[in-house]
Amino acid sequence: MSIQPLLDALDLQEDAARTLADDLRTQIDDLQTRLREAEIHLEHLAITRKTVTGLADRLPAVVPALPEHPDYPRILAAFNHATGPLRAKDICEALGHELLPKNVEGTRAKLKRLVKLGILTEADTGNFVRKQ
Repeated sequence: MSIQPLLDALDLQEDAARTLADDLRTQIDDLQTRLREAEIHLEHLAITRKTVTGLADRLPAVVPALPEHPDYPRILAAFNHATGPLRAKDICEALGHELLPKNVEGTRAKLKRLVKLGILTEADTGNFVRKQ
């Protein structure tokens, strides 16, 4: 019995395995290159984040535009002089409005609008303060 056909079959399998190993090495090299590129990109993003957050406190605060009504600047002026939270009635008095329910509710609606704009916060129900 000749073992040559068996050796030829082994040669074919060795060639196929060698080709597969070479292809896998090439894929590994490509993946390692892509991994290095991704890691460098992540490092750059981390540096950018650190730089941006380091500069964020130096940027001027963006003040949202106030609604078109003469009471809004006056309301903010009242908060600039306040030492604590203010209620809608306090603001009505500061604006010189009569303490009628319609005036108090209208003022409360304006205060809530300033909360939505991020200018004021409602410390607790009905008590408003300037956002820090």
